[in-house]
Amino acid sequence: MISIVLPAKNEAAALRGLLPRLRMAQPGAEIIVVDDGSTDETAALCREHGVRCLSSPYSMGNGAAIKRGARAAGGDILVFMDADGQHSPDCIQPLLDRLEQGYDMVVGSRSWSGQAGVGRGLANTLYNRVATWMTGFRVLDLTSGFRAVRADKFREFLHLLPNGFSYPTTVTMAFFRSAYAVRYEPIPVAARIGTSHIRPLRDGVRFLLIIFKIATLYSPLKLFVPAAGVFFALGLAHYVYTFITLHRFTNMSVLLFSAAVIVFLIGLISEQITALTYRRQD
Repeated sequence: MISIVLPAKNEAAALRGLLPRLRMAQPGAEIIVVDDGSTDETAALCREHGVRCLSSPYSMGNGAAIKRGARAAGGDILVFMDADGQHSPDCIQPLLDRLEQGYDMVVGSRSWSGQAGVGRGLANTLYNRVATWMTGFRVLDLTSGFRAVRADKFREFLHLLPNGFSYPTTVTMAFFRSAYAVRYEPIPVAARIGTSHIRPLRDGVRFLLIIFKIATLYSPLKLFVPAAGVFFALGLAHYVYTFITLHRFTNMSVLLFSAAVIVFLIGLISEQITALTYRRQD
């Protein structure tokens, strides 16, 4: 059984046309709309089309909606897609076909033309390159919200998922870390219907933090070792300079060398914590 989960916040304009198309494309699928505190007619539209709606009295975030939908879904395969009209129901079947080839998660990857603006496109390109470096696998679209995944494996990581917009990043890195097979499938993306809930100024800093989260979530030493190396190099350079000019070992050099050791040790501890986090509970 396939369950299609759509997190929605004031997306009635898009759902009006999307829900009938979903029924036609996947007539046997369970469709769940997670109403994240909408103030429009989202719930009424779901009743009209016979779609299950999980309503929240207030907005908890996109990731929270995903978690609620995953817990409530009864399918062996979960399909997550945006409710704003960007993702076509016709693209679901190619993702499912890839799952049948042995993959555990198949992600719909957007081309550059499918990015919501130049700024978002540049940011996503940066995320993809950082994730590729961290994992050793080519990551084509780290933040895509359109994906098909095996339900049992996805639920292993519900406790890791944030309530905000970075759930795709977290679950993708979790799958790579746990050696689950991930595949990227190119998909077309239409212009969204309605207004985006992402604010560039407010969310820019948050998305920047995602880069550091990618590192600490997957392999902390890949973040902490270079940082420790920078402190050590600065300490060494400062020591050489002060030895030549002052003929002594200064407090600043001691501080920089100490920082290098501390950062490296924090990385070791973080690596052990990460390993425990991804230990499968049988």
